Amino acid sequence: MSEWLVLTLAMAAACAVVLAIAFFNHRRIGEDDDPSETPDVIEYMTMMIGVIYAIVLGLAIAGVWEGRGAAQEYVRQEAQALHEISVRSHVYPAGVRDRIRADVDAYVTYVVDTEWQQMADHGTVTDRGGELLERIRRDVTDYEPQTDHEGQAYQPLVDQVALVDDARSARGLSAGATMPGVVWFGLIVGALVTVGMIFMLQIRRSFRELLLAGLFSALIAFLLFLIWDFDAPFGRGISATAEPFLAQFPHLDLGG
Repeated sequence: MSEWLVLTLAMAAACAVVLAIAFFNHRRIGEDDDPSETPDVIEYMTMMIGVIYAIVLGLAIAGVWEGRGAAQEYVRQEAQALHEISVRSHVYPAGVRDRIRADVDAYVTYVVDTEWQQMADHGTVTDRGGELLERIRRDVTDYEPQTDHEGQAYQPLVDQVALVDDARSARGLSAGATMPGVVWFGLIVGALVTVGMIFMLQIRRSFRELLLAGLFSALIAFLLFLIWDFDAPFGRGISATAEPFLAQFPHLDLGG
């Protein structure tokens, strides 16, 4: 099911529930009821609960957005380090250079075409990707430099392999959901309490009041959907992309 369809259904359901409650609640209230008699303390509590929940929502959105940005940065660092390995290996003999570049290309192809889907579906990296990276490491570290120029290039290449390994590990750790279950529990309960408090103000069936109640509930549903969508940096609509790999290795014609 499309994520935008899920969002639409969630917002529509939130509006429908709130409007249905308002409709049946109005039928229960007697004609002599006066909504202006709502105690001031209830209005104050409703306002404070809304403010507190808005702060919580803002922090949650900022947290998952920061997690998505960090995941994208790990991808960029990994792609850049692999590009550096491929470029800097030009000082080595043709056989060694070609082997390094071929293994780098194989690793990048596997990450984009296979491992990316694994991260989206299961939030983890694969053992095969680690094996391909280990092959690159051995290509670089097992070669003994024959000239001073090759010796000067050796340590920077080793450092770039370490950067790839570090970025890959960070990418794997950031592939799963970032919001703990207890936080989701608090967000959902807070949404129910916040929306429920509007009924403490004795909402009526006037078009203006029902419209505002429906829009408010739809807004809460949208913000919760936004947090859910950002919560999986590699797995949902607004997710980190493999664009750094595509940009650094255009000759592989990836992502087609």
